[in-house]
Amino acid sequence: MAIPHWLVMSTLFLLPLLAQVSTQELGCSVNNNRPSVPENKCPYAVTTVHVQPGYTLTIDPNFPDGQYFTIEGSQLQLTKCVDYEEDPVLLLYLMCRDSSGQTDSLEILVTILNENDNSPVFAQPNLTREVPEDTEVNTVIVARAEVSASDADLDTLYYELTTTVQDTDGFFAIRGVNNPEIYLQKALDFDKFNSTTLLLYARDRPVTSSDPTNTGTATITITIQQSDTRAPWFLPCTRLHNDSSVCISSPYSGRVNIAEMSTDPLLLEPGPIYAIDPDYTIRERILYSIVGGNTGEVFSVDADSGNLTMNKIVTSPDSFLLQVMATQVNNIRKYSVATVEIKVISKSNFPPYFEKRVYNGTVFVGLPQRSFVYQAGDPSTPLMITAMDQDFPDNVNPNIEYYLKNSTDFIATTDGLILTNVVLQSPGTVTIQAVGKDVLSLEEASTIIVVEIILATVVTPSDKMYSAQDMAILGGVLAALLLIALVFLGMLIWKSSKWYGKPVKHLMKKKLSKEVSGGYQNEYYQEDEQPDVSSRQHETSETSSVQAETPVPEEPALAFYSSIAEEMESIPKGFIAPTVIFDQEEKEEEQEEKEEKEEEAGQEKEVKSILKTDRHVADGYKAVWFKTDVDPEGGERVEVIEDNAAADDDDSDQDLQKNEEEEEEGSDTDSHHQGLGVSFASESSSPPEEVTVDISHTDAGTEDSDL
Repeated sequence: MAIPHWLVMSTLFLLPLLAQVSTQELGCSVNNNRPSVPENKCPYAVTTVHVQPGYTLTIDPNFPDGQYFTIEGSQLQLTKCVDYEEDPVLLLYLMCRDSSGQTDSLEILVTILNENDNSPVFAQPNLTREVPEDTEVNTVIVARAEVSASDADLDTLYYELTTTVQDTDGFFAIRGVNNPEIYLQKALDFDKFNSTTLLLYARDRPVTSSDPTNTGTATITITIQQSDTRAPWFLPCTRLHNDSSVCISSPYSGRVNIAEMSTDPLLLEPGPIYAIDPDYTIRERILYSIVGGNTGEVFSVDADSGNLTMNKIVTSPDSFLLQVMATQVNNIRKYSVATVEIKVISKSNFPPYFEKRVYNGTVFVGLPQRSFVYQAGDPSTPLMITAMDQDFPDNVNPNIEYYLKNSTDFIATTDGLILTNVVLQSPGTVTIQAVGKDVLSLEEASTIIVVEIILATVVTPSDKMYSAQDMAILGGVLAALLLIALVFLGMLIWKSSKWYGKPVKHLMKKKLSKEVSGGYQNEYYQEDEQPDVSSRQHETSETSSVQAETPVPEEPALAFYSSIAEEMESIPKGFIAPTVIFDQEEKEEEQEEKEEKEEEAGQEKEVKSILKTDRHVADGYKAVWFKTDVDPEGGERVEVIEDNAAADDDDSDQDLQKNEEEEEEGSDTDSHHQGLGVSFASESSSPPEEVTVDISHTDAGTEDSDL
């Protein structure tokens, strides 16, 4: 039974006086008649008692608090635990009795010390709240009175709020460590989470305190209700950065045939026009309409289904870019717009097709990504698949694109080449379905590709390894050799241009002129001059009184020229003076140019014969002359007389120059006969030689020449 506090306080003032009286008059005493005992501590020695001989000490049963104590020997002990929150003070009396039966009492007031032995308690340890998604920030979710805890120890409580659901931190908070009111700290997103569980802790000591702490816990369950916050989405769409709250729709595309009316809904890519309310727990109704690009009102859209149909035919190949809007019925401000491209194409009468039902290819193991797959049996030709289309004259449809259906290890290019998409690790055989699709008409053709994956031939690397330093030395040596070769070549070119510049230049000029003229002989000269030669020779024969019994050949001059040419080829090259030959050739070219000009002007030239009937030695040039005494049996005898001055190169050059000047001054010199005059100089100083040429005529018209 609890004693009133006023009675306890008044007793405390009387205890010292009573203790003094008891000590003086009675034979019983205690060390401390106002002891303190911690709560919830038992058994506990309250104080020590002293009893004189002939006295007995007992606890007065008339006071109810005496039931908590007992006397054991000289100790007054508390045998029953006491809670400070229930009995903060205990009062008991001890009865001291002597041998005569006289009794006196000792009063003991026991104070119970308060200990932190009680945890904070929430009035509602479990709470549930529904919060709309569009709740404004700083809105109170749970009031302070609903989440405040109490402590029997009357301690100050400290609060802390946490969450048990991942990625929901920071959305809810309390006003302070001593104020457990819960409010919305950050805007909610139903797509990120639609519920969470909060744990509110109440402690009777600060979090940083090292003292023993008692804690109470309350659980608050938050359910988020989705609100109508977003506009419609056209499907299919792509999530932006993996964020479920944002989805980007792709444009639609379709085809119609020119001058053709379609009564069915148009087929679109990547699918039919369809929009949804992303607030899927609400699912507001969507309406469709065309708001732009519908020139001539050719198309119309169903308000409920979104199907696109034609109202009239299209006579122009121009494409349409429609703008289709999807709006919510309950709120027209929540809308989205999608683009629909309608291409006008010519009608496709034939679908594409592959010429081969099966393509076979090979590829090596271990090749890098994007390597070619080659034709089976022809490792040098990449494998290419080609779909034909009879709608085109050459059966080649430029609008066909290729792709592979059932393989990620290979890919097909737009041209139909098959490439590896990964590094193949093991040999085997792969069967792939390839598709060729007309991107305009959307018609497709398919075929099968069988790829054999084989092991590549292993090439053993050389045991000799060269370092970068070795390669650098080799490069330096090669560069030095190249520089020496270039210097040597430059010196050769410099010397050649110095010593042989003029001859080389002349030969090049001559070669060019011959190429331009078509050869070494002048066709015009052959056709026009040969008849004159024949006639001139005949006249010369008559003048020299040469009577030929056999017929004269048609072209004796040509035959004679051939004999002279053959003889010149048989002479050693060193025997001919280069300077004379070059000078003579230059003069011949100049003469030929002059003759060509004269021929163009239509001038006629007289042919000056070098065939003589008498022998001239001192004229300074060589001549071919016919003896007057003709041997009937042996034919005519022709002798070539060489001037004595031929031994001297300078004299020969002067004679040649003189002859050329005479030929230039005279217009009666025949270019054909000029070729018969051959000059050459001997390297030795031997006397001139006489060359005799016999010309004999046979019945068959042939001629034999002896030099």
